[in-house]
Amino acid sequence: MKPLHLALVSMHTSPVDMPGSGDAGGMNVVESAQARALAELGHHVDIVTRRSDPDQPDLVDLGDGVRLHIIDAGPPARLAKSDIDAHIEEFSAGLARLGRFDLYHSHHWMSGVAALPVARDLGVPHVQSFHSVAAHPDRPLSEGEPPESPRRVAGEHFVATESDAVVAISAAEARTVVERCGADPDVVVIIQPGVDHHQFRPLYSGDHRWDGPNPLQDNGFILYAARLQPLKGPDLALRAMAHVEKWMRPHLVIAGDTAEDFAGYADQLHVLVDRLGLTDDVTFIGPQSREELAVLLRNARLVLVPSHSETFGLIALEAASSGTPVVAASAGGLREVVAHGETGQLMDSREPEDWGRAITLLLSTPGLVDRMGVVSRIHARRFEWMWAARRLESLYSDLIDGDGVSR
Repeated sequence: MKPLHLALVSMHTSPVDMPGSGDAGGMNVVESAQARALAELGHHVDIVTRRSDPDQPDLVDLGDGVRLHIIDAGPPARLAKSDIDAHIEEFSAGLARLGRFDLYHSHHWMSGVAALPVARDLGVPHVQSFHSVAAHPDRPLSEGEPPESPRRVAGEHFVATESDAVVAISAAEARTVVERCGADPDVVVIIQPGVDHHQFRPLYSGDHRWDGPNPLQDNGFILYAARLQPLKGPDLALRAMAHVEKWMRPHLVIAGDTAEDFAGYADQLHVLVDRLGLTDDVTFIGPQSREELAVLLRNARLVLVPSHSETFGLIALEAASSGTPVVAASAGGLREVVAHGETGQLMDSREPEDWGRAITLLLSTPGLVDRMGVVSRIHARRFEWMWAARRLESLYSDLIDGDGVSR
């Protein structure tokens, strides 16, 4: 097929390739990897994001057919997600000034609300990816979690029902966008993310070992790697460790940044560490680069993913590719990433005692973690970025030609 000129629109987050992007969440990893894989197939890919620093240039050539456009929409500073949607119209106007693309693929609802009118004015297809959906109205907010933006539910319904296609990254997300956002099942396509198997690999003989912040730590370390916010459940990870016997307890390494929406939450976690008597057993190391995260994953004994909700759970897949078993909440897409009993343990309970018991069982059963690690690596090979890019390429082509899931 002929090369396409594609716009991947991400208003509220910066791709991991962007200088100074810092802590990388799952969404921007997905967008960046998809962009590079599509470019490898011969397409021209422009990522469009909002300026979050006054020193950022308007255009960055990321190489290999991928460019990054940074446009003004609100103050050039990092904003809480709940504040960004006040600048959707400004972002939409800036996006329109970039000219015509063959197709717009928006990531997160705000991007879609901004890009969909631009696509319609130009008569080209619009594809929507959500990555997260507004909390169910019947679910109480977790302590410290800010209320949803008043525009979000209406915005999600708009992009779910008016886009030419909706790309979900798991069956769990597909169900959510149909049942809660009103998407037509006939336009929803599941395209699972991939993983960089060269970067996220097991520990090889001769590799430098990273045994934790204390090199004399006999029990190694367990890793939690996610943003520090109530939805991700870092408090449960801490409480679970308090239920692992001291003599066998690994160190808990917490890697991740605190978003603007949750200022002060990290301080609450530090207070909890002291209250649980884990001061010598927990270390916060802040946001990590992709390279640093890969080293942590291959050296960890286990990875904890205690999220209340996950559309996919990319960190669980990266752990599997690294040969490291996962103890994860049985929530959303994590049920599709973790093979229960084979590559890790899925937890229906959120009781810390149950999590502590599961961690203890995995670590104390001879050979169990090693066997799971081998199967994890095999399991992870099912997920390939190039496979995902080919699925996207086929979808884009069908929409442009007026076939497939196009209305």
